[in-house]
Amino acid sequence: MISIKHLDKTYDGGEHALSDINIDIADGDVFGIIGMSGAGKSTLVRTINLLERPTSGTIEVDGRDVTALSGEELRAYRRRVAMIFQNFGLLAQKTVLDNVCFPFLAASGKVTAENRARALELLDRVGLAEKAQSYPSQLSGGQKQRVAIARALACEPEVILCDEATSALDPKSTNTILKLLRDINRETGVTLVVITHSMDVVEKICNNVAVLEHGRVVEQGSVAKVFADPQAEATRVLLGKVDWDA
Repeated sequence: MISIKHLDKTYDGGEHALSDINIDIADGDVFGIIGMSGAGKSTLVRTINLLERPTSGTIEVDGRDVTALSGEELRAYRRRVAMIFQNFGLLAQKTVLDNVCFPFLAASGKVTAENRARALELLDRVGLAEKAQSYPSQLSGGQKQRVAIARALACEPEVILCDEATSALDPKSTNTILKLLRDINRETGVTLVVITHSMDVVEKICNNVAVLEHGRVVEQGSVAKVFADPQAEATRVLLGKVDWDA
């Protein structure tokens, strides 16, 4: 369980990026966080991974507040909470296999034969076993994101944060990635937190959703309920249910 309580993030100069965020994400859930550009989605996901420290509030994972972690405890936490990005985040000068092995190198300073075997298994799982010795520049966008997913799975995380993971992809590649993520969630029980501006993505993959606007949660609940009966204006805008002529 990830439990975010009264989370605030204020930058120098007084800009409030997040204000009183309260969200609970159950183990094994596929939870969407959606909002327009500037709503605070990416700031929120960076605070969950502690790439950004919140100004106040708590992030509890399995009952433990992680916001003050540092050193080895922080590194161990980040191995539990992996992340995939819009721009893939692959190392251009490394092969696909070496990219998937990178978390092992970062964790222990070396890559063992067992690690490489694990990486090859993951590449096979995402359908890219034949690309192990290729370089990122030789891959399509969808293939790059599949490599990023394999890398995220390398250390067997409990949570994967997906920050606009499909926004740079064409519709066919988007559907391929969403199906892959959904299947991995069902096979492994890994919790997925899906950051997106697309209600279509939320509808296809998520069980629950929180809607952000101006750094605040304005609505949350099951996807079925929120889609059927949106309460917040921001939600209705995202769903295209606003009568602009009214």
